Formats: sequence, C-alpha cells, structure tokens
Amino acid sequence: MVTSQLLFLVTCTSLFTSVSFAENTPDYYKPYAPIYTDKQVYTWTDKVHITIVSPAWNENIHAIDSIGDDRDHQVKISTASNSLGPYRLTETSPNSGTFVGEVTLTGFSHDVDGDGVSDTTPRTSGNGPTSGLLEAKRDDGITISFEFADGVVLTKSVKISWNVGEIAFSNPRYLPEEQIKIQVNDPDMNLNPENLDQVQITVSTESDSAGISVIAVETQDDSGVFESTISLTQTGESSGNRIRAFPGELITAKYEDRTLPLPYGISDDLDIIATSSIGSDIPDIQRVSIEDLYVADSTGKQISELTKNNQIQIVSHIRNNQDYSQPFTSIVQIVDEQNSIVSLSWIVGKLSDLQNFELSQSWIPTESGKYRIETFVWKSLNDPSPLAPSYAESFSVK
Repeated sequence: MVTSQLLFLVTCTSLFTSVSFAENTPDYYKPYAPIYTDKQVYTWTDKVHITIVSPAWNENIHAIDSIGDDRDHQVKISTASNSLGPYRLTETSPNSGTFVGEVTLTGFSHDVDGDGVSDTTPRTSGNGPTSGLLEAKRDDGITISFEFADGVVLTKSVKISWNVGEIAFSNPRYLPEEQIKIQVNDPDMNLNPENLDQVQITVSTESDSAGISVIAVETQDDSGVFESTISLTQTGESSGNRIRAFPGELITAKYEDRTLPLPYGISDDLDIIATSSIGSDIPDIQRVSIEDLYVADSTGKQISELTKNNQIQIVSHIRNNQDYSQPFTSIVQIVDEQNSIVSLSWIVGKLSDLQNFELSQSWIPTESGKYRIETFVWKSLNDPSPLAPSYAESFSVK
C-alpha cells in the first residue's frame, strides 16, 4: 500500500513539472505568433519597434528567451531592396512569451536642405535585437517574417512614405515684448532617431522682407517636431533670432520641405508657410491722435475767412501714443455741399515713439460755398486700417 502511494506521488510530481514549462516544439497546426509594429506607416529614417507574441517559443520560464536567430526558424526584416536576418528578438521578461526588437531605417542618399550634399548615410547591417540598420526608399515597405515552425511562416507588412511638413506659430497674435515660438512638424527630418536633429526656417515681417534664417531644434530624439524661439525689436536691426517688426504687421515663417510624398517627385520642394500678427496693448484706432486741425494762409498764419482763388494750408497735428515708431498715411479730403470730393491728398511717414508731428497740405478753392475738411490716419494706402478716429471741420469760402 505504501509503495502504491509513493508511485502515485512521483507520477503527480512528474506531471506537474511537465506542464509548468512551455512547449519545446511549436504547434504546427495552431501557429499563434501575431506580429505588431508601433506604427502603420513609417518614414524613411524611422525607428521600427517590433513585437512578436509567441507563447509557444517561451522555452524556459526562468530565463529570457530569444527567437529569430535560429536559421531554421528565423526572423527576417526586409524592404524592397534590402534585408536583415536571421534577426534576434528577445523576451520582455522571463515567461512572458512576448519578444521585442527594433530596427532603424537609414533611408537613401538624398539632399534634404538644398546644400548639394546628401544628409543621410544609407546602410544595412545588424542581427538584433536593437542593432539593426536597414536602407529604405521613399515609397517602400517593411516586411517582417517569422518562421514559426517548419514550413509555417507568419508575416506583417507596413508602408514607408514621406510626409508633407507643417509649420505653425504658437499664437495667432503676439505683443511686441512677447517671445515667438515657431514649430515645424516633419517626421521625415528625424534623420537620426538617437539624436536631436535640426531644420532651418526663414522668418520675415513687413519691416524686414528679407528676414532672418533661424534653426529649429527637435523637441525629442525621435519626435520629428522642431521648435525655434525668436524675439521682436522696434529699435534695432534684425539679427540672430531677433527680427524687426511693428504692431499691426504680419510675421511670416517659411519652411522648405524637400521630402515630399507622391504625387511629388523625389527632387521636388515645397514652401510651407504660416503667418501670425504683431498686436499692441493699445487698440489700433487709438495708436495715433489727431490733436488739432485749422486753416492757415500761405505764411502759416491761422485764418478764419477764406476767399476763392487764394491758396490755403490745411494744418493738422498728430501724436503717436506708443513708445515705439509707427508708420502712417495721413489723408485729407475736401468735399463740397453736394458731398463731391474736390480735393484729395495724402502724406506717408513714420512717427517716432510718442512724437507730435505737424502736417500741412495746400489747396486753392476755386468756387465760393460751404466745404468740409475730413482727415484720416491709416496704416497705409494698401491697408486702410485706422490708427485714429477720423476728424472733420466745416468752413465757408467767399
């Protein structure tokens, strides 16, 4: 009886031990080993993260197993023209049955910044799990295959494609003292997923149409997002990351994309543009004041009686209410009793900070009657945004 019980105990122990370990030989008829990638579409220099879930290949529950480096059951990672394999993937932890690895795409020889020199180093090498380098074209694909068992090969394919870049300001409007942040989003320019890459952008304003060239730096090693910060000046010239601009002006940022997807050609380029504006804490219509308006004779002496065929001067005083300069256009029009314009003139200039300025425009009335002088101060003839409320004065000509 004791012998029988001992035999039963040994048998149970043997069974328990055998089911605690995973299969040494995968099930040919139930090939379960799904392959996953971290993206559905990659760019030409991306890092590709690969996961294969295969519990059948978890051979030792107490150790980190690997798959793919066995030539009889290998993992291959291929593009249209290049291939890696056998390529080793390693288990994430003992007994997990999940195997991971990564491969860095190295693109092809191409000039991305227009300086005539290729900016990539295409090459194919490595055997895993993180050492793989694989050349890739613009319109390509990646195929990952795993020979799960003899004659049973599981595959996963994803696309490789370039992208149209994007550029944007962090705000639609900035005050003169604010820092301006510009962001470029172009995964194709993440040329080295292990380091911070850079792109160049051009920034211009209405006061500086030539603009400045600034460097935008990648926010993280593998982000494909690039940022640059610039400042504004109203007193100095554009230099470095500082550009001359005044309130009311547009500011434009341009990024030249040389990695464009179909239907563009590989050698094509495209200017990607974003705009913002420079504002002020003073409303547009209060930036300038029209402080006085009167009529004078040819010597500049103020007069109250006007006679026809005698030249008069229409004198006005305007004041810049800002502590930085302001371009302006002052317009004077004279209308008769029928509201017909009989005279129209303008002066273009720039007010320095808090400056008072006298304007004088001449007119010779040729007919007696009642008239009205109307004055306007605009940003420019092309931009009739008022910098001050309009001003009107009526008078008679004898």
